[in-house]
Parts: sequence; structure tokens; C-alpha cells
Amino acid sequence: MQAQSSLEQVSGKLVTAKPGDVVLLDGFLKESFPRISYQKKVQPGPQFIISDDPEYIRIPEAIVLQEEVSPGAVRLYVYNVNGVTVPEKMPRKISAVIKNLGHENMRIRMLKYSSQKPSTNYFQIGKQGLEDYFNSTVKQHVRTVKPGEVIAIDEKLEKQIVNYDELVHGFYEFVVDQPALVSVLQTAPQKSGPKAYPAIDTIIPFSHVNAGRGVFPVANYKITNNDIIDTKNGVSQLVVADGEDDPWIRGTIGPEKEDAKNDGNYGVLYNARLKWKSSDGKGLALITWNARSDNGQWCGGMGLTMALYDQHMQKTVRQYPLKQLITKGAPEAILIEVYKPDPTKEIQEINFTYSPPGASCLPTPLILVPVDL
Repeated sequence: MQAQSSLEQVSGKLVTAKPGDVVLLDGFLKESFPRISYQKKVQPGPQFIISDDPEYIRIPEAIVLQEEVSPGAVRLYVYNVNGVTVPEKMPRKISAVIKNLGHENMRIRMLKYSSQKPSTNYFQIGKQGLEDYFNSTVKQHVRTVKPGEVIAIDEKLEKQIVNYDELVHGFYEFVVDQPALVSVLQTAPQKSGPKAYPAIDTIIPFSHVNAGRGVFPVANYKITNNDIIDTKNGVSQLVVADGEDDPWIRGTIGPEKEDAKNDGNYGVLYNARLKWKSSDGKGLALITWNARSDNGQWCGGMGLTMALYDQHMQKTVRQYPLKQLITKGAPEAILIEVYKPDPTKEIQEINFTYSPPGASCLPTPLILVPVDL
């Protein structure tokens, strides 16, 4: 009777909360909830580049990422910090640039654009960066780049000064029609990225720490459950981006094509379509929590952003938690959404897009709790 009473209390708290709220669920949250068995299929997507090795750029003038891309779509995730302390702490500029390697004019067309003002509030930048990316629809933004010419991918970054320990967070998707070279560099504030680029001969060696860097062939996954979720079967959880059941994506670094790994699958989009039914008339509450809050100093907080789709595929983008920056750990849970059973349908779908949140520990388990409505 105690377990049933506890679940009733949890249900009562969740159905009276609003999406984005932090709800205190004493004695309920655990990592051992039954896992949802799922199929993970690679979806067609862009060439994916991440720049997070090194995360902290210690050299005043240096390139921290340089990758060739083929004509087509490109997703670029920039996550770098001004870490200069020698000879002293100093303001810097961190910029992403692209060089036309082709023999004809290159057109670069921006599709999605998310650029944050440099800040030491990494959690806020990570949440807002994903919200801006999910909401972004860039139209008629096409630039022409001559053969051999270098331009800034993000013109806003060219105007930003990055002070010590501040994070630059950029998330972009664009299309090029010539082979190109993408670089992320750090330079002096008074220099433009494209003009500083040819004079920088230092490319910082990769260290295989932080999330990593390189170019990856996988950018998007489709997640579908193997067995229909039934509310009568109790609590279950979807766990992706754990590095075990869902391994980290692999790619290459630099011209030598050395092995690269995205330790966290940051920047990867998980498009989930979960089938469910309600044999007992209950609804489902989708929640998450900071399950690894005791894993050292970097795991003390968690915040994320997701895109949710209703039955008409209308999108809602929301930061979690909504009214505070982060959740710290149990007994705190974040309510993502409550789903009501449709009496006209035997099988329904829960549709959302999740991407591992920058600055947060992983995994962020997505837990489905049957609730009385």
C-alpha cells in the first residue's frame, strides 16, 4: 500500500503543476525505473561539426578547430571559452570563419541561427541557445564568397568581446555549394576573424577531453519504442545519450582523419515518436531530473530545452526549468508535459525533439509517470 500511496501523491503533484515547473517528489526519483526499449535510426542530416576541444582556449591567438566540408548542409556547434591567463587575463574575440576551397563563387545560405552574448552563465547560454535554435527559421540570408576568400560565419560574434572565463555559444545550420574549410579561432578584440585567420599558424592539438571536436556523419536520430507504452504498466523511462546503450557518435579530426568522439552527443537532435495507450484511463506525465547530481562539481545543476509537438504537429519550445535556471537533484523533478488519453484513439503518440543540454551532466532521463486526471 505504501508504494501505491506514494504514486498517488506523485500523480497529484504532477497534474496540478504547470509544464516547466520544478516539483518536489520525495523518495520517488531513482535511476532504476524500467527502461523503454527503443529503435534508434540515423536520419538524413547535415555534416556536423563541434568545437569543444579545448573548451578553454589558453593561447591568445590560435585556431581550435579546422575541418573541411563538402558541398551541402552543415551544422556547426561552437562551445569555447576565453581561458587566457598567460601572460595575463585579457579580453579576446572568438570567431567561426569559413573559406571557399572551390574554384567558383560559393554561396552560403543560413538555415538556422543561434548566437548568444558571451557570458559566464553557462547554463543560461546552453538553454537559450537551444531555444533560439529550435525556433530559428532564417530566410533569404545568402552570401557569396569568392574562391579563396574567408568570411565570418556569425557576423554577430565579430562585434562581441569575450572576457576571461566567458563562454561563446553558437549553433548554426547552413548550406554551401562549394567545398569549404571551417575554422574556429581566438584573436585580439580589435581584429576581425577573417583578417586574423591567415596570420594564425597555431592549431591547438586536440586532447580528447571535454565533449570533443571534429566532423561527424551523424547529426539526427529518430527514436521509436519497440513496445507500446501502457499506463497500466507503471513508470518507465527513455534514456538516450548515456554513452552506453546509446554510444557517443564517432567522426574524424583534421586532414589526417584521426578518430574523433562527441563525448555527450551534444548538438545531436533526437526526434522521438513514442506510441502509448491508456488501458486504465490514466494520462502520462513526462518528467526529468538531474540523475547524476553527485558525480562531482560539474554535475550540480541541470537545465535543458526541448521542442514538443502536439497531435497536429504544432511546435512548442520551452526551457526547463522555466522559472528558475537549473534543477539541482532529487527530490527535484521538472514537469515537461502532461498527456491526456484520447478516447477516440487506442494508440497515441508523444512527439518531441531532445538534444543533450550543454553545461549539464548526462544522461537526462525522460520519465513517463501514469497520472490520474
